[in-house]
Amino acid sequence: MAVPTHHLFTDGGARGNPGPAGFGVVLQTADGRLVEEVARAIGWATNNVAEYEGLIEGLRTALRNGVERLAVFMDSTLVVQQMRGAFKVKNPGLKPLHATAEQLASQFHSIEFQAIPRERNKHADRLSNEGMDACRDAEPSSPQAGQQTLL
Repeated sequence: MAVPTHHLFTDGGARGNPGPAGFGVVLQTADGRLVEEVARAIGWATNNVAEYEGLIEGLRTALRNGVERLAVFMDSTLVVQQMRGAFKVKNPGLKPLHATAEQLASQFHSIEFQAIPRERNKHADRLSNEGMDACRDAEPSSPQAGQQTLL
């Protein structure tokens, strides 16, 4: 019997780029049942950092839930193409995040990354906005920036 493929939807964003940032993660079974969702503020960051932070948390969530096969859906073409190896990671700030995501991705029996339109990522987008809302008053030097977990 084949092991089903779980679906992971992630999104990250920053208001101001850089600005108050957050991400959302939605892990579902192959038939669309919700396994877990996460919304988190990460403090002051860029959109791309928030996208990677969401992906990393999503991969950790899937591993924690015993997922072996995973299809990852994101509306960040940059991150998807970097994870596929089609684009190089040139930004020095993204290199360690990419390396962490690669290390986590290597732990799955199978994994694929797919870029999707924002309209197909509404649940993760909503959670990402909740994360951004939670740190909207954060400043770059604020010690509490990024410390709140919402779900």
